Amino acid sequence: MLLNLDPGGALPPRFLLFTGKGGVGKTSISCATALSLAAQGHRVLLVSTDPASNLVEVLGVELARAPRPVPGAPGLSACNIDPEAAAKAYRERVVGPYRGLLPAAAVRSIEEQLSGACTVEIAAFDEFAALLGEPAATTEFDHVIFDTAPTGHTLRLLELPTAWSGFLEANTGGTSCLGPLAGLEGQRALYAAARAALSAPEQTLLVLVSRPEAAALREAERTRHELAGLGIGSPRLVVNGRFLATDRSDPVALLLEDRGTRALAAMPPGLARLPRTELPLLPFGLVGLEALRALGDAAPASSPMQSEVAPGPVLPGLSSLIPALEAGGHGVIMTMGKGGVGKTSVAVAVAVALARRGHAVHLSTTDPAAHVAEALGEAVAGVQLSRIDPLVETARYRDEILARVGAGLDAAGRALLEEDLRSPCTEEIAVFTAFAKVVAQAEAGFVVLDTAPSGHTLLLLDAAEHYHREVLQQAGEAPPEVRALLPRLRDPALTRVLLVTLPEATPVHEARALQEDLARAGIRPLAWVLNQCLTPLTVRDPVLRGRQAHEAPWVAEVQSLGLPVAMIPWRPAPTGQRLELAEEAPPAHA
Repeated sequence: MLLNLDPGGALPPRFLLFTGKGGVGKTSISCATALSLAAQGHRVLLVSTDPASNLVEVLGVELARAPRPVPGAPGLSACNIDPEAAAKAYRERVVGPYRGLLPAAAVRSIEEQLSGACTVEIAAFDEFAALLGEPAATTEFDHVIFDTAPTGHTLRLLELPTAWSGFLEANTGGTSCLGPLAGLEGQRALYAAARAALSAPEQTLLVLVSRPEAAALREAERTRHELAGLGIGSPRLVVNGRFLATDRSDPVALLLEDRGTRALAAMPPGLARLPRTELPLLPFGLVGLEALRALGDAAPASSPMQSEVAPGPVLPGLSSLIPALEAGGHGVIMTMGKGGVGKTSVAVAVAVALARRGHAVHLSTTDPAAHVAEALGEAVAGVQLSRIDPLVETARYRDEILARVGAGLDAAGRALLEEDLRSPCTEEIAVFTAFAKVVAQAEAGFVVLDTAPSGHTLLLLDAAEHYHREVLQQAGEAPPEVRALLPRLRDPALTRVLLVTLPEATPVHEARALQEDLARAGIRPLAWVLNQCLTPLTVRDPVLRGRQAHEAPWVAEVQSLGLPVAMIPWRPAPTGQRLELAEEAPPAHA
């Protein structure tokens, strides 16, 4: 089996964690690995820790917090760490013991403290840590496989055992943004055990997943460095979607093969030294057990799953949306969707198009991975580039609060304020404040925001509802930009959301769910963008023809949702070359 992840054929250790840039195929590979181990007679638990999990989609089974057997896969069970459900259980665990003992006002105060995004994160981590650090939690399984979130969120989870231990040691006031510290003190041993498991190569194997693309490989190298700094070494590398053309007369196939070959040849040396598994690009989507089992097929082009359906319709390009985006002469434009679908390249293309039409544009990102500058390449007249950097914004926020609020406090009061500002929640508030201030600039010009993957984006938007309670504890008042944020996001004359997706099942369904979530928040997207489509191109290679035919039902599903749809053809996108709207005219089908 290709997915044993050991060149010598030895079984992997008990815990496996898959991480990498959004959209590289972590879920597919973690599922295929779990199926492979289960088929060899091992008892396997597959866990998603991703707030934007698509494990349910891929396995075709409803999941919950408790493990459930996967029908059709003897020996395999799966569960989904739902951040909101985990937060609800966490809140009750912390608040419950105080009901009837403290005045109702005091209980409400604790509940208020537990209403923010930081509680969601630590609650999900508690469940993640329990699976790693409590042997009794997984005693019935031989292997536990974690399908983790995109890289930035994964690293934040892995850092939490250290971050929260340090906070507990330094905090003497007895309370935090997570309520009474007694609720955290009880977790100290668990966090230490989870940290030990993560750092022990005989217990845990971390697998870096990448595509044969320069940006994804650079992200994997950055992750390798950061993991080493956390004491987590000896990872393995899986390169997913390696394509070798079988029809040498197909120019698109040759370009795709050449892109992968060049990217792998230029791989950072540290990454190149890792044990590596390369998995082929398949002519079908990896949804369902049959498709997942075919991931290791040595001859994917001849798979019986290859569709014979004709390609779908060719739709207008991204340039067709510019008049609607430009209407009013100012506003905020946000690209949203699953990680890895091309939100950054679409945001950059829109910003450049608006600037070339004479508008001043502020292009920024809330994505921790922050590849906007790379996608933009050389400077463009009229485009101001920025990044909401969590470290910079947190330091700025702390300094501002200490100067404004701390100036009127005595030594003891200032010490308590400084203590509160050391909590990990401060970063959430700082980043959110910066996001609100960037959006406020849309009153006078165009702001194009390359947002983070869906789960993180929704946390930011949801924070608008809870932010006031959190910030008032530290700052005493909410900035006017924050008070005005939700009204601005809900104003269709000011805010335009582009839902970006690939013509594949999971990205489309996740963006559809995002459209529904936005509707509940009073935000209606402007349009959909189908990115990296083979549909408009002439292809002859059997793998590419299979993938082209596979796009048709997802194009039709997006069209059925009642919003305008733009289509961007697949392009080789060499490093430093941004998506230009003028380059969108594709050849017709053969």
